[in-house]
Amino acid sequence: YMLQRDYILEIIADFSRAVTQALKQAYDTKDPKSLEIVEQQVAELIDLSPETACALAPDSLVTMMLLSGVADSVAEYVSYALERASRIYDQLGNTDASGLRHLQAQAVAESFNCDLSAVPKEFAELEAECFEK
Repeated sequence: YMLQRDYILEIIADFSRAVTQALKQAYDTKDPKSLEIVEQQVAELIDLSPETACALAPDSLVTMMLLSGVADSVAEYVSYALERASRIYDQLGNTDASGLRHLQAQAVAESFNCDLSAVPKEFAELEAECFEK
């Protein structure tokens, strides 16, 4: 059990680092390529290809997360990443991507009882820098 827990903590740490970097870059440069990195990270976390994960209906994304077996541990991180990607897509005028990411984030948060407005501590600095303005 400890090994499993350490493994998940390591995955979360890697995910948080990569997503923070990509979201910050997306925020600074307004480059949608950086948002694709965020989506890639979410997909890898739940063992899907980015193409599949990005296109999934919100409920299907939740189902795939349940099948991944790590959903409970990573849900708050996934919903945060998707919700912030949604906000940046919105700033870029990509309302379709923004809307889908928001619905995916919402579905994940609701299904795993996370608070969508909560910020995981790993993202606190990024949040203050880019999203609390």
